[in-house]
Amino acid sequence: MVAIGDELLNGRTRDANVYYLAGWLEERGVALQEVRFVADEEEAIVEAVNALRRRADIVFTSGGIGPTHDDITADAIGTAFGVPVAEREDSLAILEEWYAKKGEEVTDSRRRMARVPSGARLIANSISGAPGFAIENVYVMAGVPAIFEAMLAAADQEIQRGPTYTVYTVIGAGGESTIAEGLKAVESAIKGLKIGSYPGKSGTSGRLAIVCKAFDPALAVQGAKAVEGLFRAKGVDPETVEGFGPNLT
Repeated sequence: MVAIGDELLNGRTRDANVYYLAGWLEERGVALQEVRFVADEEEAIVEAVNALRRRADIVFTSGGIGPTHDDITADAIGTAFGVPVAEREDSLAILEEWYAKKGEEVTDSRRRMARVPSGARLIANSISGAPGFAIENVYVMAGVPAIFEAMLAAADQEIQRGPTYTVYTVIGAGGESTIAEGLKAVESAIKGLKIGSYPGKSGTSGRLAIVCKAFDPALAVQGAKAVEGLFRAKGVDPETVEGFGPNLT
């Protein structure tokens, strides 16, 4: 994913789209491999998109496709693919219909949102009308979280599913170091099991969540039971929940 926007880099806006996309993809058996945050600068966007689209099956971008002067993502994507960017009749028609229903006109600023790279296919936007677009394996979406999520839903059927994990979270108490060696041994012994250790926000000896996941449900269960045993060996009575469990505070 490429998250675009000066506001993400200067602390003005806290990104929500990476968090949402990660969970959305996890549900579909797709691994999010890398996220880059880049400024509203064409060179930075082009470099990030070209680097990632050559390594990943799919690249998502968020931000920079609105009506203002700093919305330069469409032009950057055109540059990345070496194709022209121009106003498209079908995209403009969508905007005209959307604003006509509101009794408004498509101003020159709004017309900017009808500009897409040559060869792109449109992605519907049920929230504010102006479509996103996809070109080859790059999906270009708005930065506003509600619109980003709506565009993901519109593109859902294009996303190829993969195998999904069965996940159990074992929650206990104590520092990570108290069971670190045991966790390493469990993951090594149960081939196909992945274990993640997540302390609370303080990072001290409060609650500790151990995530056990595997494509084979039986392995996930086996791993969770082994982790329960590690906690009990330290005198801790753990709780096991299906899924990723609550965020610890």
